[in-house]
Amino acid sequence: MRWFPKIKRALFTALLLALLTTLLGPGAALPGDPFEQVRAFTRQIEFDYAGWSWQALGVKGVQTALNLPAYQSADQHIKVVNDYLTLIQEIQLNDAVIDQVFSDPNIQNPQQTAVPFLQKRDQLNEQRSRLEPLCESILQQQVSEAAAELGLTLSGQPLPPVLYRITPLPLALIVSPREVIRQDVDISLLADLTIEQRIDLEKQVEKGLNVSALVVNIGGVGMYPTMVTTTTDLPWLLETIAHEWTHNYLTLRPLGLSYEKSPELRTMNETTASISGKEIARAVLAKYYPWLLPPEPVEEPAPQPATPAEPHPEPTPPPFDFRAEMHTTRVTADELLAQGKIEEAESYMEARRKVFWEQGYQIRRLNQAYFAFHGAYADQPGGAAGSDPVGPAVRELRSRAGSLAAFINQIAWLSSYDQLQQALGDAGQTAITAP
Repeated sequence: MRWFPKIKRALFTALLLALLTTLLGPGAALPGDPFEQVRAFTRQIEFDYAGWSWQALGVKGVQTALNLPAYQSADQHIKVVNDYLTLIQEIQLNDAVIDQVFSDPNIQNPQQTAVPFLQKRDQLNEQRSRLEPLCESILQQQVSEAAAELGLTLSGQPLPPVLYRITPLPLALIVSPREVIRQDVDISLLADLTIEQRIDLEKQVEKGLNVSALVVNIGGVGMYPTMVTTTTDLPWLLETIAHEWTHNYLTLRPLGLSYEKSPELRTMNETTASISGKEIARAVLAKYYPWLLPPEPVEEPAPQPATPAEPHPEPTPPPFDFRAEMHTTRVTADELLAQGKIEEAESYMEARRKVFWEQGYQIRRLNQAYFAFHGAYADQPGGAAGSDPVGPAVRELRSRAGSLAAFINQIAWLSSYDQLQQALGDAGQTAITAP
């Protein structure tokens, strides 16, 4: 839902910007709103939310009218979901074979070799077209039940109703100033842009506006119905459905309505949705898919000191901790930028990207825009948020609230970070800091 203000504003200015773009060229920095400046580069490749929503609402209307889950038992629901996830896995494996056939230089006639796999793809996609709507309806119902049991309802029903659609997701162009990590622009792009097109767009925007830019993949969008990407990971799928529904829930209240007003409010929204998504998903898993619940953390026994007769083993280097290392990277980059050392900060982030890559984390670009995007999801300590105090403050409010419903119904009515601090009883004191 947070995308609609941008779309509306774009419609009002489209004619003027089209004229300016023609006169000045795509490399010229347009005056005014940074969002509109960046649109000079993206206008022809932006995602059509209005068209997508119209089609998705039609599909959801049919699903709601049929109400197929009502004619099946809970055990049948579980079987449908498992069958769907198995089917998606089979589709992905078959697609990987097709890609391999067309990439293998040793295959003389890849089109002919791929025929049985292409035929199988058609058959599998036909099965998917029949099974996916039913699976969506079942998971919507299960998430709705969990939300109701957690107290997130009006007269016993989640408001708005839980509706989501599996779909190829748009990409997101994130733009931050170079001198400070801050998300100034987030524009949705066509889902099928090639990697070459993404890189070229980043270069154009950075050169034309002297900013940091990054095209990122996303897992869901808080439209209505919400948009969720294809996956075989049921815990992640449930968490994403609940996360995006939480955005819709907040959009009816001050916190969601204030999403775009400041970086602090964006972090408050995203961290709240992340906390809610995890807790609702866990409730669904506990009720219907308990074998997928992650194990409870086990406290390791304290190591016993070696006796004098025992040789001292060589110390084992600690495993690579992604969140801790990313936290360190963000904090150091912030410090360099605060000192005005922009080039040094950018060189440092690139050097750190290579470290992450060597440890198996294939990050294509690590820059200001990367942290501006990922830093807003601060439901866990550390990570890309660095020393930003907003995430810890939201987590502290959750820990004090007792129930998820009490937490969400408290934070949903806040419209500034100052109000969050006041809600914690910290007005006039030092702000909460991240670990």
